[in-house]
Amino acid sequence: MSFMIAFGIASILLCLGMIIRSKVSFIRNMLVPASVIAGILGMIVMNTNLIQATNAEMFTIIVTQLFTITFISIGLTSNKNKKDNTVGKQITKGAVGLGMLWNLLYALTPAVGAVVILLAGSYFGMDALYGLLIPFAFTQGPGQAATFGSIFEQQYGIENAAMVGLTFAAIGFIACFLVGVPIAKYGLKRGLAKKYGESEIKDYIKRGYFTKDDKKESIGQETVFSGNMDTMTFHFTMIGICYVLALGMAHLVSLIPGAGPTLGGMLFIYGMLAGYLVKMILKKLQLDHLLDNTFQTKITGWSTDYLVVCSFMAVQFSIIGQWIIPIIIESIVITILTVAVVLYFGKRFGGDNDFSRTLGLLGTSLGTVPSGIALVRIIEPSLRSTTAIELGMMNIPMMFSYVTVTTIMMMMAGTLSVTAGILWLLAPIPIYLILLKVSKVWGRKTYDFKKTVEPMENKEKSYAKVL
Repeated sequence: MSFMIAFGIASILLCLGMIIRSKVSFIRNMLVPASVIAGILGMIVMNTNLIQATNAEMFTIIVTQLFTITFISIGLTSNKNKKDNTVGKQITKGAVGLGMLWNLLYALTPAVGAVVILLAGSYFGMDALYGLLIPFAFTQGPGQAATFGSIFEQQYGIENAAMVGLTFAAIGFIACFLVGVPIAKYGLKRGLAKKYGESEIKDYIKRGYFTKDDKKESIGQETVFSGNMDTMTFHFTMIGICYVLALGMAHLVSLIPGAGPTLGGMLFIYGMLAGYLVKMILKKLQLDHLLDNTFQTKITGWSTDYLVVCSFMAVQFSIIGQWIIPIIIESIVITILTVAVVLYFGKRFGGDNDFSRTLGLLGTSLGTVPSGIALVRIIEPSLRSTTAIELGMMNIPMMFSYVTVTTIMMMMAGTLSVTAGILWLLAPIPIYLILLKVSKVWGRKTYDFKKTVEPMENKEKSYAKVL
């Protein structure tokens, strides 16, 4: 009952978020998603005890479970984009660049975060180890923040780590749109999206929904006869099967001596692997057509929306209230650092969609991949460039980040001191910079905010006049 009450409250708040997004001009112009608006409202509601039918712990559990479901859905989604050689190389280059820069931020932010809490948190009784939670929250999102926070609590006795991580994640989402949207709008004004023919933000993007006269895209096709089983039912049965498989994998891994319990706690990884496995089996049986790709991405979007709302509602000021000042200080420092790194390197990938890549990486590094794509959609609603694909493929080079995860685990366990750990966190950064140079995704600037690019239609008119 408590779960359904929590689900119902989150649903009501999402509806309120939709209304506020469409009616309040400031929020509409800032393009803040309904999930973030609903989450902020929910955080206020939960911390003022306006609703006592459920508790924050329930929302923490929901966040963790939805995060696993999101990764299962990603594993069940196929990449059927067929590109020619030239475009394939562009996608590879972009994915490598985005992934390596993400790795760089993933290693840099906990090192800086630990230093910030060491300096600003000591007065408030906050251990520097809490500063290490920032990469799970900012560069990965609330699901990872809750997952690793719970692992740190259960395995290493770091009290309220999940709550601190979720607080960082909530602030990260707010920073994503407060910073990202003005940059996107400024880029539109400067003509940096001319490649995609966009010079202004469409009305449906501002209000957050389509009218009956707007052109709409399909959300998928029926793959199962509804008299037997509904198509939506079939897709969720696959998710359920994957979840059980993931639990089995996690249990087997947890039996490994030493690191087993920690590795076994990362259920989302086994969820994604289970998704790949089920998809492969369906393909072998020539039944993979029963999973509609478009509809599967909608399930991913559904879980992400609720995950964002619940992550805000899981934050308890009564627990982290005494630490809120150092948490905000660290969040501001990391936001400034992230924006500086992304803006510098984003314009040096060497492609005609570098501004789009900049927005995508910025959104992903402050929130999640969906929030990165949300920023990209501001300048290219139809996602005509390869940026969205690159944001998905960047997961491959992101595997290098396990070096950082291992270092953080060792610091939490007390194997590494804070000082030694910070040095270990910074150690891979020169390697990432070298790889950026070698892979030729760190070159000359391809765009400049100081220069206005004339829109293509204006250029065509000028040429017509000359002719």
